Amino acid sequence: MNEEKLENALCFKIYSASRMLTRLYKPILDRFNLTFPQYITMMALWDNDNISFKELRKKLMLETGTLTPLIKKLEVMGHLKRVRDTVDERNVFIALTENGKKLKEETKVVSQEILEKIGISYDEYHEFLKDTEALFTVLNKAEDRY
Repeated sequence: MNEEKLENALCFKIYSASRMLTRLYKPILDRFNLTFPQYITMMALWDNDNISFKELRKKLMLETGTLTPLIKKLEVMGHLKRVRDTVDERNVFIALTENGKKLKEETKVVSQEILEKIGISYDEYHEFLKDTEALFTVLNKAEDRY
């Protein structure tokens, strides 16, 4: 392996691909007044509404200091609300508002527009997804070991 060269470094390839993909999403998400981190936060909530902050943080793999401002901004935008647990006030649940639920319907075009921008088919998309999931699994196991 020759990772001394930048073009051979897996970390650089993944980092660069992530940045390029985020740039492709930007003009689409701008129409919905969302940043990429806000969009993936909303996606997580669309998958699992009324989730605890702790569970959401784990699902998104974000630190508290990163997720808290995202949640606050999305709450100000009217997409979600924070609800304190009545039994244990230390627990906060994040729930979609009607506006947040409506946003899901409005943003259904995002995935299709991204596929068109990238110029790949739905089948190719699923192949990329399988490959990245395999990489994610390997990295997750490595992280668990350390």
